[in-house]
Amino acid sequence: MKKISNTYQEHAPVIILVRPQLAENMGMVARAMMNCSLSELRLVKPRDNPLDAKAIASASGAQSILEDAKVYASLDEAVADLNVVYATTARRRDMVKPIYAPAKAIEATYKNLQQGVKTGILFGAERTGLENDELICANAIIEIPLNPIHCSLNLSQAVLLIGYEWFQKAHFTDNTTYKTGDSALATKAESEAFLQHLERELDKRGYFRFTDKRERMSHNLRNIFTRLPLSASEIKTLHGVITDLIRTPNDEK
Repeated sequence: MKKISNTYQEHAPVIILVRPQLAENMGMVARAMMNCSLSELRLVKPRDNPLDAKAIASASGAQSILEDAKVYASLDEAVADLNVVYATTARRRDMVKPIYAPAKAIEATYKNLQQGVKTGILFGAERTGLENDELICANAIIEIPLNPIHCSLNLSQAVLLIGYEWFQKAHFTDNTTYKTGDSALATKAESEAFLQHLERELDKRGYFRFTDKRERMSHNLRNIFTRLPLSASEIKTLHGVITDLIRTPNDEK
């Protein structure tokens, strides 16, 4: 069985397929990943079995990636231990997030990974791509520039294009080291806990009183805090800010 063996494997970004449908596509994604020295695959609610015979055949020797792939029931679980998440999409949405071309996103990813920042890249379902609720958790968007008249890509093609940029950056760049700060970046689980804390307290005070606007208001709020990764100490500070803001005079006695 083929295994990836190179200096950069432990620093490579995680590939996350959200609601993938066809076993063949999962197999071709594994093949594309192996081509580019990417090894960690996560699957969120896959419709087909990633170890189906069609997936194995399509992997064309990259079966080990499918065998090691982790399956998750939700996107939140799949990204919980990551610090930074990029989302690939061909459609511009009405949310405010940085948009990177693949090369720029990978350049930032490479620098972050040298500092121990765990990074994941999301790819949506074959037919619909990523939905707004799934894009919300991303810090930034990766948009692959293609012919606007026909920019549709097969899932494995999208992974291969991103993977190729990673391979070029990781293998043909000076192995520069970067200093880390005193505080590690917050994981997505820590960020999500803060956002839930914030929304709970806002809800108690009637902030989401307009039911028809609640989803949009929540999305806008979350985009403010996911646009840039926060450190673990910053998350703790924000928890403290909320706690003090809701404190009543009786609490201080």
